Amino acid sequence: MAVKELALHEKLEVHEVLIFKTACATKSKAMLELAEDKKLKKMLEEDIRLSAKAIKELRVHFA
Repeated sequence: MAVKELALHEKLEVHEVLIFKTACATKSKAMLELAEDKKLKKMLEEDIRLSAKAIKELRVHFA
């Protein structure tokens, strides 16, 4: 499958989403240390996992 080059405005949007997802993952990691509820911890761990996956995928498009 051929990879299409992104336009400048698309790259900027991907970069913006990448920054947002990174901030969300950082916040979830910080909150994980403070959370005491098991369900909340599980939700935060899932968010961290999904955010890491999204960040990895976005970096591929941004590179």
